[in-house]
Amino acid sequence: MGKADNPQPASGQSSCDLLIVGGGIMGLWAAVHAERRGIDTLIADAGGLGAGASGGLLGALMPHMPDRWSEKKQFQFDALVSLESEIAMLEAATGLSAGYRRSGRLIPLPKPHLHKIARGHCEDAERHWRAGERRFHWHVLDGPGVDGWIGASAGQSGFVHDTLAGRVAPRSLIAVLTAFLRRANHVRIMEHAVVADLDPARGTAETGGETITFGRCIVAAGHQSFPLLQELTPGLKQPLGQPVKGQAALLKADLDPALPTIFLDGLYVVAHEGGHVAIGSTSENRFDDPASTDAQLDALIAAARGIVPILRDAPVVERWAGLRPKAIDRDPMIGRHPDHPSLIALTGGFKVSFGLAHRLAEAAVCIAGDADCGFSLPESFAISSHIAVASR
Repeated sequence: MGKADNPQPASGQSSCDLLIVGGGIMGLWAAVHAERRGIDTLIADAGGLGAGASGGLLGALMPHMPDRWSEKKQFQFDALVSLESEIAMLEAATGLSAGYRRSGRLIPLPKPHLHKIARGHCEDAERHWRAGERRFHWHVLDGPGVDGWIGASAGQSGFVHDTLAGRVAPRSLIAVLTAFLRRANHVRIMEHAVVADLDPARGTAETGGETITFGRCIVAAGHQSFPLLQELTPGLKQPLGQPVKGQAALLKADLDPALPTIFLDGLYVVAHEGGHVAIGSTSENRFDDPASTDAQLDALIAAARGIVPILRDAPVVERWAGLRPKAIDRDPMIGRHPDHPSLIALTGGFKVSFGLAHRLAEAAVCIAGDADCGFSLPESFAISSHIAVASR
């Protein structure tokens, strides 16, 4: 990747080959891949690294259902499998733990027809959940198969246990990524730096009275990416995306951190190290206060206590709320802007960011460097696809 044809920076100016706007899970992974490729990179975040939605509590890494296989499901599968080695490399480099574990997932089946559907997915998983010699399974059980974790009455028609799902401690992974980048040779970090007046044609951006000149720019600012990209995309009839509020809670309980994640009707119960259980999450398109928690979270906590006996008296140690980026066509939004070839979008992960961010970020850095990353993105992820939907 070559630098833009800009003069040497004077006082109050910085220059870089690659500017990454946003230091959440997407931007941090992009900076890691840029460091690995030796790209002179500046990552700028409006707050502290990982201080937005990436600093949540849940960390569930859930696969799509194994039926009706598609390029999108294959991409997610490959990402979930590769995440394990990616995290292991970062943990080895930093000496820190990301709280990752392929713990599996339990899905209660409260109605008879769900048991029949689940049985059909067993063969789908055997066919599609394969990575070389590794096989991941979708078991349908009469009972939960785990003593003391979930009440048998929650699955009156049985349970599904899949071995592909996992979890990560979001703040721990952010800490690992940050520690890696603070030791990096090619990445500089600017925190509390709001990027404004982004001009991809000139290769400049303003932040805190400082001008940044860049060769390429990856916009990875979560839901704040949408207005930045919107300004550079005239003629749209709808917004490119929106923030969706999520609420979650952390409970203290003496349990085995290897327990599988429970998923039932939008409720996640995730066992973490340190005797903690995360519960979440809401998906609120309308809200008054993005940082407040309310009765919707109370209902999730009550539902979790109702199906998990060990949580009935577990104290709540933290309540959390944040805004996640949902692109107009729901899928992640990745790729070179059709009108501004130096500008690359990397946002819109919504509920799947932690499982896909490392792969999406690698693709974005490859696009920025005109390089082949060795895999392709689903067509529905392309920013051009989202722009087409927003133009209708």
